Amino acid sequence: MSARTLPLLFLNLGGEMLYILDQRLRAQSIPGEKARKVMNDIISTMFNKKFMEELFKPQDLYSKKALRTVYDRLAHASIMRLNQASMDKLYDLMTMAFKYQVLLCPRPRDILLVTFNHLDAIKDFISDSPGILNQVDETFRRLIETYNCLSDGEFQLIRQTLLIFFQDMHIRVSIFLKDKVQNSNGRFVLPISGPVPWGTEVPGLIRIFNHKGVEVKRAEFTTAGNYVTPQREGSFELYGDRVLKLGTNMYSVTRPVETHTSGSSKNLASQAKENIAPNPLAKEELNFLARLLGGLDIQKPAGGESGFRLNLFTTDEEEEHAAQTRPEELSYKVINIEATQEPGRRAELSRILGELDVAEPRPDSAEKGEDLLALMDGL
Repeated sequence: MSARTLPLLFLNLGGEMLYILDQRLRAQSIPGEKARKVMNDIISTMFNKKFMEELFKPQDLYSKKALRTVYDRLAHASIMRLNQASMDKLYDLMTMAFKYQVLLCPRPRDILLVTFNHLDAIKDFISDSPGILNQVDETFRRLIETYNCLSDGEFQLIRQTLLIFFQDMHIRVSIFLKDKVQNSNGRFVLPISGPVPWGTEVPGLIRIFNHKGVEVKRAEFTTAGNYVTPQREGSFELYGDRVLKLGTNMYSVTRPVETHTSGSSKNLASQAKENIAPNPLAKEELNFLARLLGGLDIQKPAGGESGFRLNLFTTDEEEEHAAQTRPEELSYKVINIEATQEPGRRAELSRILGELDVAEPRPDSAEKGEDLLALMDGL
């Protein structure tokens, strides 16, 4: 498991969340000023300096439930509100889109290009807000500084860590089904044609060398796919052509997007096990959430500002039906944690921690498992 995976996971899922929210704000004809405020507030909160500092600290990935709690808080960082069913659908779309992108990355290192595509698009959303643009550019520079120096082996470890995180998620998405890149069981169809990874050759040639390393013979073979050599490598700089299209906005052309959560019984059972089984890292996850949520600067509507509800379904009836029919095994049962220093809040968090049945700490948990309240005091 790579300790450098969390920033890439968070930023790419956050980028997908913003694509979806932008599409739904336009589909529901939300007035331009309100829509811009929502996007600006969420992006400003997402790229908060203190929040990014916590995020980029080397650390293990935590459960889907813990991350879902962070996104629930982030999606409600403005005057917009989402019902539980719409939040469930939003998270399903985010996770399946990024899983598809990770699977299709030609090289493990290209996950960074996918991240840059998301950040480039986010900058377009806030092009008229120079203060927020500076926040995003600062994160861009932090990404370049942290990841450009990593070896191919370290990126392979990051990719494997992401695939382990996504491995039991097989939610069907209408866009993927219509484009025939996802099967009816929710598994993705990987292409056997197209550009090969940068720095590699098109398959079809075997070279044979002697003991001195001199090529002595060549043989050709026919491949099942139609492969081509990429013209150039994508740019890993602050500005430039990424070449790779994974991570760009697939909702820029408006079309309805549905999710189907009736996964196989095996998948449901594995998710049920994660939701029900005692979590030996529960205390660390609460500490993690307190640190992250404590760094989020949540904006509250001003006195004369009216909020509104965003629906990720076509009608309210569809949303209500989705809430009633979603399998219990797929419920994330989001916990609400207020990372503040109010005595009442602190007492409540202490009570929650006291009720947790925490297993023996791992050898390296002394530093990570510091007292929750001490961590929050330092924010």
